Amino acid sequence: MLEPIEIIEKKSRFLGYAAQVASEDEAKAFIAQVAAQHKKARHVAYAYVFPHTAKMSDDGEPRGTAGLPIYNAISRRELTGIIVVVVRYFGGTLLGKGGLMRAYGKTAGLAIAEIS
Repeated sequence: MLEPIEIIEKKSRFLGYAAQVASEDEAKAFIAQVAAQHKKARHVAYAYVFPHTAKMSDDGEPRGTAGLPIYNAISRRELTGIIVVVVRYFGGTLLGKGGLMRAYGKTAGLAIAEIS
């Protein structure tokens, strides 16, 4: 697995992972692998896209603040066959919906750039 990209936003640590995958099963295995590596993380959000399938998860963050920005980072680049997972370690300061969306989107974009 690649080294994650990392950003810090108001003491919360965001780690981004991205990979090309050939199937939904591979995407799910990648998510499980990242989650297993970060058992103490507060959230493990993700999005993946294939030609006829797109899935995303906020993993406990307010609805639309994690999975959707990750998905948008993928779709803006018109990519398919890709999984992006962003892990968040909560730093004690609430970021608000806008702050979460920006942090997850930025982390996803940087992770995608690492594999492009």
